[in-house]
Amino acid sequence: MSTPPASDLDRRVAELLQAARRRREQGRETIAAIVRHQPDAIVRAYSRVRFMILRQSFLDAIGQYFPERGEILDLGCGFGLFSLYYATMGPERRITGVDLDARRIEMARRCAAALGVTNATYIAEDVLRWRDERTFDAIYMLDLVHHLPVADVAGTLERIASRLAPGGTLIIKDVADKPTYKMLFTLALDRLMVGFEPIRYWPVLELSSLLRALGFDVRVHPIRDVLPYPHVLYVCRRG
Repeated sequence: MSTPPASDLDRRVAELLQAARRRREQGRETIAAIVRHQPDAIVRAYSRVRFMILRQSFLDAIGQYFPERGEILDLGCGFGLFSLYYATMGPERRITGVDLDARRIEMARRCAAALGVTNATYIAEDVLRWRDERTFDAIYMLDLVHHLPVADVAGTLERIASRLAPGGTLIIKDVADKPTYKMLFTLALDRLMVGFEPIRYWPVLELSSLLRALGFDVRVHPIRDVLPYPHVLYVCRRG
């Protein structure tokens, strides 16, 4: 097979770089719009902080594992910040967000309406009790596992796994227990948000072993950050 002329390769590389720049700019504008359309000043401030912690580069690194079209489930969606981002960046996706807090769900719905986002829907329900007969092409849980009761984690993950379509992907972004100083920094911030409810940051080997026992092929990716958060991404697929 002949190699394209250098000028064609240069043009193609330039087109790809330009497309990547446009997408990054679209992502920045999307995040700004999500924050701006939050119906409450305190929530707007919270949203800015969340997008600083899980900033655009992290969201895009996670989002690369989602299909551009299909059913996606966001468990523990909160105010819908990240589901609104992924729904806007992938308009052919249909995203369902589930969260225990009915007030947060209502704000997510209001923000979606203000943004004109129609491919994201929200359900107020405890993740531990939530049931749905649908299957999903991707399911994600961002900073949720460490808030779940330890005794319920295995059963919850097993139930969630049963809702994945063949070839689907489960994405878990959570906080590791090491290094200790990063874990303690994260714990201090979590305590500000949730008080003294039980929190457990799972050792990476323990959580990845649990996921493998459920039949997943698991790839573990530490997410390096200038901020002292021990982010870890678990990419889980079944054969």
